[in-house]
Amino acid sequence: MTTASDSHAVLLSACADAGLSADGAELIRLGENALWRLPDGVVARVARTGQRPAAVQEIAIARWLHECGLPVVRPLEALSAPVLVGDRPVTFWHELPPHRPGTGADMAPLLRRLHELPVPEHIDLGRLDPLVRLAERIDEAVTLDEHQRRWLRAYLTDLQAAWAELPAGRPLCVVHGDAWGGNTAVTPTTTYLLDFERSSLGRREYDLATMAAGFTSFGSVTAKQYEAICTAYGDDVTEWPSYPVLRNIRELRVTCFALQLAAADPARHRDQAHYRLACIQGREGARPWGWTVL
Repeated sequence: MTTASDSHAVLLSACADAGLSADGAELIRLGENALWRLPDGVVARVARTGQRPAAVQEIAIARWLHECGLPVVRPLEALSAPVLVGDRPVTFWHELPPHRPGTGADMAPLLRRLHELPVPEHIDLGRLDPLVRLAERIDEAVTLDEHQRRWLRAYLTDLQAAWAELPAGRPLCVVHGDAWGGNTAVTPTTTYLLDFERSSLGRREYDLATMAAGFTSFGSVTAKQYEAICTAYGDDVTEWPSYPVLRNIRELRVTCFALQLAAADPARHRDQAHYRLACIQGREGARPWGWTVL
């Protein structure tokens, strides 16, 4: 994970190359990527090293979705490709109007529209790999001891096999890839869909399972809220045969994300990361566990 100072240095270089002002740049969020608010209604997204292909595809998908009539965050028209600073891509987007973070019920109808779109022929979407980069995160998780690391490696191997062996479900479609409510932005008139870094061709139930895990696993979604998600989408993925595998994959992904945060800031994140690990190891009782949002 990058630091704010590292990200800001990359931002300054990218803005200079793109002919944009970085005066008074304001950090919006520092996570997998760093988001910066720039003058003149522009938001810059500073990605991790080696993520240029994902950034190129994210721009293409966002433009295609806008053309299809979905309300989405839009890249700047003047920049058709990411700006590279070393091996770190920076993309530039139109800032959204004042908004609040969305919920699963806000996202569900947009997901249904997304899943119903014809697969674009002009974009090489690639196939969804929900376990991508998890081996690297496990290897780089410095707060783990070797017993914990071996357990996670073996569990990842089991889930890779389970994913490969899932029976065929509904026809593949364009999926968001990180479908939680925070990847929508709600204004008084419009709900916008955000963050297409992991969008690809895949199983629609993976998007739905991402939201359902908030209810069945993490305790961040109430029964009433989950009912609203199912009503808004028109289906309940927890009743699908594939759900237990997809739920377990989502649990591992967010556990590895917490371990990544803990490696960068153990004082803030180690306890939550290791609590999540204990949960998926079966040492903290039955689901839902009540995980703290990071």
